[in-house]
Amino acid sequence: MPVPPVAPDAASIAAARGARTLTRGVSATWWYTLSAVVFFEFFLLLLWIGTLSGTGLGDPELATVVAGGLVWLASSGWLLTRYRHHVDEAAALSLGTVLPLGVAAAYGLAAGLASGLWSIALFPLAQSLMLLGWPRGIRLRVMTAVTLVLAAAWFVDSRGGFSAVGTAGEEVNWVLVGVYTTLVPPMTVMSLWWWDVLIALDRARLSEARLAATQERLRVATDVHDLQGHHLQVIALQLELAERLMPSDPDAAVQQLRAARASVADAQQGTRDLATRFRTAALDEEIANAADLLRAAGASVEVSIGRSVESAPADVFAPVIRETTTNALRHGGGGWARLSLARDGAQWRYEITNDAAAAADSATTGSGLDGLARRAADAGGRLEVQRTDDRFRLALTVPVDKAGAR
Repeated sequence: MPVPPVAPDAASIAAARGARTLTRGVSATWWYTLSAVVFFEFFLLLLWIGTLSGTGLGDPELATVVAGGLVWLASSGWLLTRYRHHVDEAAALSLGTVLPLGVAAAYGLAAGLASGLWSIALFPLAQSLMLLGWPRGIRLRVMTAVTLVLAAAWFVDSRGGFSAVGTAGEEVNWVLVGVYTTLVPPMTVMSLWWWDVLIALDRARLSEARLAATQERLRVATDVHDLQGHHLQVIALQLELAERLMPSDPDAAVQQLRAARASVADAQQGTRDLATRFRTAALDEEIANAADLLRAAGASVEVSIGRSVESAPADVFAPVIRETTTNALRHGGGGWARLSLARDGAQWRYEITNDAAAAADSATTGSGLDGLARRAADAGGRLEVQRTDDRFRLALTVPVDKAGAR
């Protein structure tokens, strides 16, 4: 006998959707990281320009520092974009990174010749090297070497470079430039390290969700195997015995056939009981499981459960919770969701609200919602659906007296 589905494949949907939205789920943090690194570089460029402009540097030289700096910032943005999707243990250099590194080296050479400062000449290439997807264990060594080189260049500039561009009156500004130029690479590495930690945690969360879904499927498969295996073995023995007894003792063979039929009925009842046990889980657990699936897909979830929800009809609400969760995973925007179940006067009310996808699938208004509406009508309740451009809300209400009658 086929076993009714425990859930409409929600776990596999969550795993697949979570894989697609692994980066999107932490995209806000990535933009903070990118903005921080670009701000470090842009602020240092402004610091260079402001300091050099007060030292009597000629307009062509100053224009070289400004224009080349903007081009270098664009190349840094390209390297950061590639870093977002880099894979650990990948080669640090590739065709897509050679060009930005060439831009950084060319800008450093031009700015160094224009300003006469080693620290400005070395910094662009040194900073761009920090934005590569270095294999594990290499980045710290590269950062240490780069920081030492920039500190040495600053020391050389402090001994003789200032006279090339200004007077001793600008020494305070040059100290600030030197300190900031030396510290930006370690600050950049720290920001990217936090991003790597966040990605590792996000992947671990997704792996944990997949493992939980796999363990649940194995548990269901084990229960079905134990139940059906036992009954099928007994039925096979009874039928074999009936076949052997049929020529010599037809009455005994008939008894074995009746026993086999009873075993079939036991197997059917056992399967129904097994399916019922999974279908009629506590409603607070159903909502908690639904929230876990949505979170595994990268959504922010709020849950509200009223008092005495154990009195609500689980056979009505549990399938609806699973179906609406699946719909939110398939057709929702994946950013946020709110689930609630509580008694509202003389009725039980379940409601789920989530953000709508940019291009919602027409299936969300098709047979799925029609089935939920029929289920609500069978229970004497009502299904409410509301859709806007950026939000989808579904509410199911069932009268308390009808729920008690069921």
